[in-house]
Amino acid sequence: MSQSLKIIGVDESGKGDFFGPLVISSFIAENSEIPQLKAYGVKDGKLLSEKRIIEIDKFLRDNFNYVTVTIMPDEYNKRYKEIKNLNKLLAWGHARCISLLNEKQECDKAISDKFGKIDHISGELKKLGQSIKLKQIVRGEAVTQVAAASIIARAEFLRQMEYLSDKYDYQIPRGASAKVDQAGQELVQLHGEQILKLISKTHFKNYNRVLSPTLL
Repeated sequence: MSQSLKIIGVDESGKGDFFGPLVISSFIAENSEIPQLKAYGVKDGKLLSEKRIIEIDKFLRDNFNYVTVTIMPDEYNKRYKEIKNLNKLLAWGHARCISLLNEKQECDKAISDKFGKIDHISGELKKLGQSIKLKQIVRGEAVTQVAAASIIARAEFLRQMEYLSDKYDYQIPRGASAKVDQAGQELVQLHGEQILKLISKTHFKNYNRVLSPTLL
C-alpha cells in the first residue's frame, strides 16, 4: 500500500446510548502519518480512558482535518421516524461526514466500520455527487484513521452529554441499562414526558420502560 495514500476513516458514538446524540466523525491522514498517530496513542476509543480520549481528540483536531456531524435527540427522533432504520440513518451521517471532509481535503479512499449494507453509504454518497472509493470492514477501528475518527466522535459525545447534564442540572447516565431507566423516570418527574424527545432516542426500549415502569 502506498505511503502517500490519503485515507478517510469514519466512525460514530452514541449509537447504543438511550440519552444523548448520535455523533459521527470523519478523519483524514496519509498512511505515512500513521506512525505519528500511533505514537501519540491513537487506537480504538473503547480501549482508552475518557481523560485520554479528550487529550488525543485535541491533538487530532489541532493537527489534522476532520468533520463531525452531531445529530441531537430532537433531530435524531424526527429522522428516525421518517427512515425507521438505524443503519440507513447511520449511512446518511457517514456519507455526509465523508463528503464534507473530501471537499476539504481530497482522499483516495474512505473506510468505515461495517454495519448494514455497503450500498447504504454508497447510495447516500451518490446523492451528494460523490464517487469516493469506499470500504467497510469488521472491527474498522483497527485502521488508524477509523480509530482517530472514533476518538473525535466519542469526545464530542462526552461533551454533549456534559452539556445536557448541565442544562437539566442532572447527571445523565450513558448506556441503556436499568440505571438509565431510573434516570429517565426521575427526569420525567422533574420536567415532564416531553423532555424525553429532547434528550433521548425514543425508539429504544428504554423509552417505554421509562413511561411504563411496570415494564421494568
